[in-house]
Amino acid sequence: MKKIILLLIPVFIIAIMAFSYFNKHTVSGIITDENNNPVAMAGITVKGTQTGTISDKNGAYSIEVNDKDVLLITKVGYKSQEVTTNNRTVINVKLAADATPLQDVTVTALSTKRSEKSLGYLSELKGKSAGVYMNEKDFNTEDYDHINENGFHKVTDDPLSTFSIDVDAASYSNVRRFLNGGQLPPAGAVRTEELINYFKYNYPQPTDKHPFSITTEISTCPWDNSHKLVMIGLQGKNIPVENLPASNLVFLIDVSGSMMDENKLPLVKASLKMLTDQLREKDNISIVVYAGNAGLVLPTTSGSDKIKIKNAIDALEAGGSTAGGEGIKLAYKTAKNNFIKNGNNRVILCTDGDFNVGASSDDALVAMIEQERESGVYLTVLGYGMGNYKDNKMQQLADKGNGNHAYIDGINEAKKVLVNEFGGTLFTIAKDVKLQVEFNPAKVAGYRLIGYENRMLNKEDFNDDKKDAGELGSGHTVTALYEIIPAGIKSPFLKDIDPLKYQKNNQGNSDSKELLTVKFRYKDPAKNNSELIVHPVEDNDVAFNTTSNNFRFAAAVAGFGMLLRQSEFKGNSSYNNILQIATGATGNDAEGYRKEFITLIKKAASLAKATAKVDDDSEEKQ
Repeated sequence: MKKIILLLIPVFIIAIMAFSYFNKHTVSGIITDENNNPVAMAGITVKGTQTGTISDKNGAYSIEVNDKDVLLITKVGYKSQEVTTNNRTVINVKLAADATPLQDVTVTALSTKRSEKSLGYLSELKGKSAGVYMNEKDFNTEDYDHINENGFHKVTDDPLSTFSIDVDAASYSNVRRFLNGGQLPPAGAVRTEELINYFKYNYPQPTDKHPFSITTEISTCPWDNSHKLVMIGLQGKNIPVENLPASNLVFLIDVSGSMMDENKLPLVKASLKMLTDQLREKDNISIVVYAGNAGLVLPTTSGSDKIKIKNAIDALEAGGSTAGGEGIKLAYKTAKNNFIKNGNNRVILCTDGDFNVGASSDDALVAMIEQERESGVYLTVLGYGMGNYKDNKMQQLADKGNGNHAYIDGINEAKKVLVNEFGGTLFTIAKDVKLQVEFNPAKVAGYRLIGYENRMLNKEDFNDDKKDAGELGSGHTVTALYEIIPAGIKSPFLKDIDPLKYQKNNQGNSDSKELLTVKFRYKDPAKNNSELIVHPVEDNDVAFNTTSNNFRFAAAVAGFGMLLRQSEFKGNSSYNNILQIATGATGNDAEGYRKEFITLIKKAASLAKATAKVDDDSEEKQ
């Protein structure tokens, strides 16, 4: 008898599991408020599980459940509600407003000019529902990290300079936004290397086994004729879009209340629809959104089904607080569930960075991203909006997520990043790219890397393959500039120390023509071991006005950055000087980005002059 019972136990278990499986069914319905208006972006989850969805702009939802499951319906500004399914296939839910005290509501200010819609007042007052996102007066909560500008190093004391590449260009479009708005940017918003790398440079395509070519050029420094300027340029291999590997992309979209303005969610939707037009049949797309909670609004869909993808994008509406951490978790989970081996697996985060619910601290988010990047899923961060833009948080997430960061200040920038530079933005051809420059003390007394302050590495990190560094995309160019003080030149930037008792006096190799040697390390995106390239650079005496357009234009942009930052190293730079240099170095400017830069120089010069006059007037009154 016992043997019979033991034999029957597996049968009973299988029967119970089968019964449970066949009792799964789909529940759909409409979420409304007390005035029967649809409630968009309400979270509907099966209690005690990770299964969930979000209502669309009509309040409609659909979710798979078991017979006795309990649905939990939540929405910021409303009382949560629990409903038992009880074999029902249609469950409509009416949410009651929650009289949450004002201090518990997310309060965020945006631009100084706004319509009633962009203010985000409680639309329940009008009988409409947009969640609770209140704003009683304008204030600016944009965040930028302080930048300690790179100074000069004596070659005899510190002959090595080591840093990670940076292909981000978010700083340039953000600076442009300030200048076009009639305001000089804060110093923390100006990352000079990102201004330089916003532009494409005419470097040759690689011809050997490596995924990028190397170009170097040397001439007189335009803001200090006693110094020299060294340019190091990388050109990533340009892979035609049709030859790029299949993509598994997850659009992670912030639909919280802070995203209501026209330059936020509406611009996000327009941007992603342009990106959708670039997709191929073999590409897969999912959409995850987050506000007070996170949900999957579009399961993985072929890039050929563009109408379905665009309809899902069009249905998005803003409202609620910002659980960014939960959205990031769900996006990475979705990407990993649809992972394409040897493909391009990437989360594309669209946000103002104003996370305020759940995992939102910099340390918690960075730790999460560092863990998730081990899965082979890359991260692209697209920043939007003004007034509460969290530039520092976006930078950290992109850097730690093996990704890149762009700031979208308008539809033209969206086209540049997601259409014109589609391959470079989304397809990595080399990861953990590092540079280490060794200077010859017989030729160089001191050096300074212009920009890259948040990309500096210890000299030991260069050979450490576990140390994270920047990624290079298809067709991307990267440019770095060193200002060097030639040997024999006395400079106030180089401070003497007492002679060392136990160290040999390193005078370098005076017989060598080499000024410096650049070493590069990079990894194939699918490998963990790095490749080494060594590139010596000889000294020369090329006049500045005979250098390439690449060299002169990059020098002008560097000077522009130093003037905006009021750098102690700006030397003889002036807006008139850099305007003259840039105007003569536009070269082949098919998209007009360099001509636009010339316009920005003029705007910055005018604003700087007006600011100086106000300061002078204030001093006179005092």
